[in-house]
Amino acid sequence: MRRFVLTSLLGLTAIVPASAQSASPAASSPILLRPARVFDGVSDGSREGLVVLIDGDRIKAIGSATDITVGKDARIIDLPGLTLLPGLIDAHSHVLLHPYNEASWDDQVLHEPLGMRVARATVHLRQTLLAGFTTLRDLGTEGAGYADVGLKRAVEAGVIPGPRLLVTTRAIVGKGSYGPKGFVPEMDIIQGAEEAGNADELVKVVRDQISRGADWIKVYADYRWGPNGETRPAFTQEELRRAVEVAESSGRHVVVHASSPEAIRRAVEAGVVNVEHGDGATAETFALMASRGVVFGPTLAAGDAVTRYRGWRRGAESDPPRIAEKRASFKLALASGVSFLNSSDVGVFTHGENYRELELLVDYGMTPLQAVRTATSGTARGLHLQESLGAVKPGLLADLIAVDGDPTSDITATQRVRFVMKGGTVFRVPADGANPRTPDHPR
Repeated sequence: MRRFVLTSLLGLTAIVPASAQSASPAASSPILLRPARVFDGVSDGSREGLVVLIDGDRIKAIGSATDITVGKDARIIDLPGLTLLPGLIDAHSHVLLHPYNEASWDDQVLHEPLGMRVARATVHLRQTLLAGFTTLRDLGTEGAGYADVGLKRAVEAGVIPGPRLLVTTRAIVGKGSYGPKGFVPEMDIIQGAEEAGNADELVKVVRDQISRGADWIKVYADYRWGPNGETRPAFTQEELRRAVEVAESSGRHVVVHASSPEAIRRAVEAGVVNVEHGDGATAETFALMASRGVVFGPTLAAGDAVTRYRGWRRGAESDPPRIAEKRASFKLALASGVSFLNSSDVGVFTHGENYRELELLVDYGMTPLQAVRTATSGTARGLHLQESLGAVKPGLLADLIAVDGDPTSDITATQRVRFVMKGGTVFRVPADGANPRTPDHPR
């Protein structure tokens, strides 16, 4: 596997293959991280005076500096003034999209060649990793076929730097419900997702997407396909149940796009484990989700971005109806006791600015501690990754970041990422920490 490390060129930080570097401590050497404080992803705040020892791709120990000893071959990375925490997780991304104020969704799907979209995506992955998001679930290629499977393999092989990827390939929509739309009926237009017209077709598509590399199955339980363009359910409850049965038989799970109460009800009754968006959900809807253990991804940042593209200035103007309604539904979700995912729908807005979702979670009613816990251990648990990710705990993968400030009390600290490690490999260090030292060779 190729490893990427940091180098500094003319004051700029860049990722380059490790083979291009001069001799440095062996990659297999233990690494001791010495931050100002640690938030472990689960506790009620950060703690000072802790160090974290990394061995290979795993966290070996966490404790006081006096309790943890290292050998002479260890690399020591000092992170003064910084808070160390688990790598952040975003459960709703579209790495093959770029912001809608640059190009509309229709234009991206219909006019941008696949090679161009993949090239953009490699940049998006790098930006996201350096921003401290070490795991992404990508919820649909939006017309780019199975490119997410190739991108995932490229990251795993060390061909390109990027977060860990969970992919859904093309996603699944009810026939006639998705887009692009507006063309003469005689034309068959490429769609932004894979269509299914009945239960048998839905089962066939689920099996096919699994065979092509899907980690999760994404289904659009509703969409804007009513007689007047209003949101209506796209599948019956029985159709959704069939899809869930097949996915769960394979050890995979179904996540649904759903905004309307009826579509959410059908999806929950059918056995899905995750609902994304939920804009029109009611108190009863969220109570049903909470009672069944269905986790909720609110995707606040996407709607906020689209509204700003249309001229709204957050903080300078009152909330337009779309934002006011979203605030109201989020308040209902908080009161219901439903579990949350950190789900931003990035791609609608700029990759690498995934922190916007965390800031809006706080703006809409969470505490900073709740938000950063959601983006670490909460989302790891919601994605069934809690045995490997989401906490600073011995035995878990060494996906760790350090930020300037304490995000458990100031969520804007998640904008100020200074250190990134994924699987024990360092991808970003503070400017004054670019040359980690060994015990016998201090900087």
